[in-house]
Amino acid sequence: MSIDNEVSLEKEKRNDLIVKEERREGEPTAAFKGASWAALLVGVASYLIGLFNANMQLNEKGYYFAVLVFGLYAAISLQKAVRDKDEGLPVTNIYYGISWFALIVSIALMAIGLYNAGSIILSEKGFYGMAFVLSLFAAITVQKNIRDTQRVREKD
Repeated sequence: MSIDNEVSLEKEKRNDLIVKEERREGEPTAAFKGASWAALLVGVASYLIGLFNANMQLNEKGYYFAVLVFGLYAAISLQKAVRDKDEGLPVTNIYYGISWFALIVSIALMAIGLYNAGSIILSEKGFYGMAFVLSLFAAITVQKNIRDTQRVREKD
């Protein structure tokens, strides 16, 4: 009798288990999506907290903020243009070129601004540069993850 009870209890436990949905081919893992979002939040938050705490004039802070926003937009726009072109979707050469140009300009503006910033110590310059690069990379990765997930769901 006790063996029957154990078997029935084990069957109940199996039925109570949550069925884990398997990841579909081409879809990023939840861990990768989470890490991408975390990297974006850490990069942008670090950059903005650094700006808030910096001993700069307001116009300097505005410059670095505008460069960050411009860089994020340019990186996402370029990633989308490259991906569309790779998938055979129509992308005009002018848009593709402008996307590359915008990203290069945003990186150049950041580099020139940090190089010429006399009021910022070297370690702070490195901090802004690293937070900027982390934010750009994470924005591209988050956008790619969203697009990959959307594409997999459209196939189903």
